[in-house]
Amino acid sequence: MAKMIHSMIRVLDEARSVEFYGKVFGLEIADRIEFETFTLIYLSNRETGFELELTVNQGRVEPYSLGDGHGHLAVSVDEVAVEHKRLAEAGLNPGKLVELNRDGKLLALFFFISDPDGYKIEVLQRHGRYL
Repeated sequence: MAKMIHSMIRVLDEARSVEFYGKVFGLEIADRIEFETFTLIYLSNRETGFELELTVNQGRVEPYSLGDGHGHLAVSVDEVAVEHKRLAEAGLNPGKLVELNRDGKLLALFFFISDPDGYKIEVLQRHGRYL
């Protein structure tokens, strides 16, 4: 059986991205591997074995075009309203808090936030299938 281990995104500024993911999601550098033309930075925390891989291509100055194929990353938190308030107070502009119901029951409580490169991250309340 396959095990999901990481997802990769390309970023322009390593320091800016590492700071964002640390401040917003408590991710820290688990590994950093430099090559001649690019660097791989693996971010993780104690909550999960899944990692976010940041790829920084040396010499890249133009922002990446995210196109229309990329959807979003998703994380779950204990108290989504508390996280929303914390990020808003930090000036990180989280989107509005959304309650999604199905058949009269709460399916999901969430908001979106964008990282420095424009990638969307969904922040979900731990509930139901979103544990």
